[in-house]
Amino acid sequence: MSCIADAFAASPNGKAFIPFITAGDPTLEVTEQLVVGMAQAGADLIELGIPFSDPTAEGPVIQEANLRALRNRATTDDVFAMVERVRVICNVPLVIMTYANVVFSYGIERFAARQAELGMGGVILPDVPHEEKEEFSEPFAAAGLDVVSLIAPTSHERIRAIARDASGFVYCVSSLGVTGVRSEINTDITSMVRLVKEERPDLPCAVGFGISTPIQAARMAAVSDGAIVGSAIVRMIGEHGSSCVEPVCAYVRDMATAVHSV
Repeated sequence: MSCIADAFAASPNGKAFIPFITAGDPTLEVTEQLVVGMAQAGADLIELGIPFSDPTAEGPVIQEANLRALRNRATTDDVFAMVERVRVICNVPLVIMTYANVVFSYGIERFAARQAELGMGGVILPDVPHEEKEEFSEPFAAAGLDVVSLIAPTSHERIRAIARDASGFVYCVSSLGVTGVRSEINTDITSMVRLVKEERPDLPCAVGFGISTPIQAARMAAVSDGAIVGSAIVRMIGEHGSSCVEPVCAYVRDMATAVHSV
């Protein structure tokens, strides 16, 4: 069983709360504190973003976080070194969310090997279409890691095709477009999850894009296997800067409680 599967299985009700942060925003030292603090606050799995200059799947909030991290000169090796420090005191499951060019420039096999060495779960690459995933999934699978697939509200046939060869978990995108906080989520998540489960009954499905309140998180977890929150947390980090750890961890605690109470 991968550490991603472990994250869902080990949660109090089989539902995972998954926060996202951009590594290096506001600093790598604060990122390190956030990872440990969010794990203690109830996060089951944490997505770490490696900053990239053209994060095409992201809305303004996470785009700005990428720019702040790049201005801090946060590199892929810096992020891995930070994870190595975290691993001394915290074994929370971690996945990287970044873009194909970041992995290409580092070297796909080298990137996967470094993640495996650090006990990470794998990677999410929102700019890699399903048809081109194999170039990444094969070397990552050889290292015992998952390349997490994203599904959007699209055709039933495409959702089924993506689910058939997915690994780790399926990231259900709640809305078309880029990341960002939304007041309402009207996508038929239940149908999306049902299609995935018909193909892969044992594969967890977590919902992201737009979730920002405990009520929204609980609603999404009720029809799936978990909730992913990024923009709401990253916005809080942008507002509080180096003083963000306490408010972010308090927010994560409330969101995790909502997901684990479904």
